[in-house]
Amino acid sequence: MSSTRLPGKVMAPVLGQPMIGRQIERVSRSRRIDQLVVATSLDPSDDPLADWCASAGVEVFRGDLGNVLARFAGVLRRHPQATTVLRLTADCPLADWTVIDDLVDLHVAQAADYSNNVAPERTFPHGLDAEAMRPDALLAAAAEAADPYEREHVTPFIYRRPDRFRLASLRRAPSLAHLRWTVDVPEDLAFVREAYAQLYPADPAFGTEAIVALTRNSAPAPA
Repeated sequence: MSSTRLPGKVMAPVLGQPMIGRQIERVSRSRRIDQLVVATSLDPSDDPLADWCASAGVEVFRGDLGNVLARFAGVLRRHPQATTVLRLTADCPLADWTVIDDLVDLHVAQAADYSNNVAPERTFPHGLDAEAMRPDALLAAAAEAADPYEREHVTPFIYRRPDRFRLASLRRAPSLAHLRWTVDVPEDLAFVREAYAQLYPADPAFGTEAIVALTRNSAPAPA
């Protein structure tokens, strides 16, 4: 809720629901996610977010505002049976559950410690980002990371150390890296609202290709 560029964005309404609710609706279609937890902060500004999640039956973990890595470790300690941990940022209400499942499948097949779909080369739109990691890799990061950047952004401790951790990357072709579907500024939110208005009524489970087509159809004609 304390986003500096777009305060309160996760609770901004999108077709009658908070943005976080729309994202949860989409990622809940994943066949690979067994338990979804919203890891937010103890700051009073996040009370409305935590209250909404509780009312929707979504598990919430609250921890330090700046130390997001510690929040993830806290969630994992609450769920010690987990074999894979996913990180999904809460400003991606057009998240694609099929991409998430593909990433987890790749992660498991390659016995990786950490997998993502953004590096070393991005081929997915900004806003479809996902990361998967082994619990012991995440707990090692939580125990050892001293760099504030590594604690704020959760996973850099792992992917900065390819000599220690086995890394894997999911790619797609053709690349859609030029597209931006994450929500950081008012223009991003306006696009997401338009996408839901245009696509959701006919197909609540609209996917990436439908959004791509919408983007293509709304682009200005060449000069």
